[in-house]
Amino acid sequence: MTVAEYNHAVNEYADRIFRFVVKNIRNESTAQDIIQDTYEKLWLKHEGINFSKVRSYLFTTAYHTMIDQTRRDRKTLDIEEAHPKASHPQDEPFDLKANLNRALDQIPEIQRNVILLRDYEGYSYDEIADITNLSESQVKVYIYRGRIALRKLIGSPEVLI
Repeated sequence: MTVAEYNHAVNEYADRIFRFVVKNIRNESTAQDIIQDTYEKLWLKHEGINFSKVRSYLFTTAYHTMIDQTRRDRKTLDIEEAHPKASHPQDEPFDLKANLNRALDQIPEIQRNVILLRDYEGYSYDEIADITNLSESQVKVYIYRGRIALRKLIGSPEVLI
């Protein structure tokens, strides 16, 4: 990969990767650090990476960097942050985006990741399998189970709209 192709990759994919990471971890400064680490890793290996595969490489690297960061953060998590005070939904006005984000936080991490890659970023099952190191059938199962869990947590989409 040339310097021009690297710069093109930054311009083309940085925002999309950032959206994916920030949707998962809900912390913009940490997401920026992950994106920076991802592009640093790309730069260090830029000579050995084919430009046609750079999108997959970036998302895979960002995904694994995000997982590593999440694991490090969990080790240092404060007890109060681990158990936030429960809120009463009837006390708050209904907010679809907030309810969806809360529901996404409650499903297992792998289900959340594959749903975000599929439904928010528009990746195919095959691309998601490459990014997450899962088989295509595992990706489909996790997406299905995640969507079922979201339906149970949120309720019927017709009720929400």
